[in-house]
Amino acid sequence: MATTIHDSEAKAALARLLDNYSAELTTRDHKSLDAAADILRPQTRVFVAAMPRDTADDMIAAAIRLHRANMVAIPHIVARNIRDEATLDRMLARLSAEAGVDRAHVVGGDRDDPAGAFDSALQLLETGLFAKYGINRIAIACYPEGHPRIPDAVLEQARADKTRVAAGQGLSVWLVSQFAFEAGPILGLARRMRAQGITDPYRVGVAGPASHATLLKFALMCGVGASLRALRERGDFARNMLAGETPEALLTEIALAREAEPSLGIAGVHFFTFGSLMKTAEWVESVRG
Repeated sequence: MATTIHDSEAKAALARLLDNYSAELTTRDHKSLDAAADILRPQTRVFVAAMPRDTADDMIAAAIRLHRANMVAIPHIVARNIRDEATLDRMLARLSAEAGVDRAHVVGGDRDDPAGAFDSALQLLETGLFAKYGINRIAIACYPEGHPRIPDAVLEQARADKTRVAAGQGLSVWLVSQFAFEAGPILGLARRMRAQGITDPYRVGVAGPASHATLLKFALMCGVGASLRALRERGDFARNMLAGETPEALLTEIALAREAEPSLGIAGVHFFTFGSLMKTAEWVESVRG
């Protein structure tokens, strides 16, 4: 359904969905890090993705910059980038003390050669170090179209294990999805998780406004080719999105589904900005009015 905003109900639903949105940038997106205070509302949640060869110092520096800009920094803590438990301990201690971090996105990481002892998010959680440093809110990744290298059954078991370990330490969990270009997989994952008894809040991942080339590049890298192929067959919306238009139609469809099915537990939107934080922020403000 290629919905556009022509009526007050759809526009209001979209505005509500965009309340308290989060955005993602990388440690090396210095332009966006520098501009955050000017283009985002105070206390916007900003996830900081780590590059495969990043050090702990790279992540800490980015989180401190966001904290000083009055943002809520949510660092990616990447298992395969961390040498050992002592390194993790020092990293979390500094993130908490110097950047006010009280939440984190805990992920395994994509590098083929782990830097040290860890190769999964579960192993990081099992250390108990997040609770030690008051990092009590944990984001866990989920994949509307599956993962290009991990079977669905393995993903589901890993999600259950991470949720169980986090709950056992008194940590709250929310789910953040990989981006997709159509609503079907995003809503389908929500329905499957709720049918399985998973009640954690679900923040849906979407691509912020970006160029055709950028969207193609990251879609192929991140394994979202199924919805990308579907978009190519869907007429004007597909052409507009791939030309770098906004995610208006996609998010309106999700917003209306969220209003009709509160049981989906969709808590909001997470934007993958691909180096264009300003474009995302400007578009959100134009919708909010």
